[in-house]
Amino acid sequence: MEKGTVNGLSRRGFLAGAAGGALAAGLMARRAAAADGGMVRLGAPVPLEGEDPAAWAKAHRALGYRAAYCPDIPLKDTDRLRAVEKAFAAEDVVLAEVGRWCNLMDADPEARKKNLERVTEGLALAEAVGARCCVDIAGSFNKESWFGPHPDNLSPAFFDAAVENARKIIDAVKPSRAKFAYEMMGWALPDSADSYLALIKAVDRPGFGVHLDPCNAVNSPARYYGNTALLNECFDKLGAWIASCHAKDLTWDVEMNIHFREVVPGTGTLDYATFLRRLAALPGQPPLMIEHLASQEEYLAGAKHIFGVGAGIGVRFE
Repeated sequence: MEKGTVNGLSRRGFLAGAAGGALAAGLMARRAAAADGGMVRLGAPVPLEGEDPAAWAKAHRALGYRAAYCPDIPLKDTDRLRAVEKAFAAEDVVLAEVGRWCNLMDADPEARKKNLERVTEGLALAEAVGARCCVDIAGSFNKESWFGPHPDNLSPAFFDAAVENARKIIDAVKPSRAKFAYEMMGWALPDSADSYLALIKAVDRPGFGVHLDPCNAVNSPARYYGNTALLNECFDKLGAWIASCHAKDLTWDVEMNIHFREVVPGTGTLDYATFLRRLAALPGQPPLMIEHLASQEEYLAGAKHIFGVGAGIGVRFE
């Protein structure tokens, strides 16, 4: 195989073919969404009282949720993991994701090693309990903030390091049902559908998937006002790999420079009708998880808005 090739094809040719296939699949998904509202598995943080996984699962169903964040369970506690998987499956509540939020690009080699081990353990946990994915951001070269901006976060060196880290994590676990995924960031790769698609091809592992958080990709007025087009582009190009999604909203605080702020779904500008319609058309029912809100009241208000938008366009949640 020549240098820079994937299965005998040039990288450019491979990406062009994959992008064309993804766009064709996206067009078919749009037509399917228009014909049938489909179903979305919504979830959010829920207070887990007591120690009974069956009660935890029922608490999610009582709120109308069909997806859940994975409870924090030690990987070595195999009996507990099986009990949680069984209890949530009995209520038809999908375990959406294991979050392992740390900096895989930490400037300190020892910290970077520990973070890589932590994320690898997270993917092993997702695989063991039947969660759809383990998710982290690709990291940051910023030495003061683990997720902060840095000019090299958009560089080829960052891209190559993200590819290497993803391969190490996936190759260590060898998952058969869970995916490892990076979350988009506005100031670090992947920052767009195209950069995510390039990562998918470069990682070249079936265990690598997509975690879609469209609000994180809004980093300009064009994307803020054009978020419907942004959503459609993400689903057109990345839909075949989406394992889980995050739900929130964005508003623009008017200052002398751009300041987008996360808010409760329904109090910002994100086109939830398009988001839900496109998500409901995907096979496998990838979960949609509300995040980053301040209280259960806000989570319930966000869920109420999403339920209402879905009802208006024929998308089911049960």
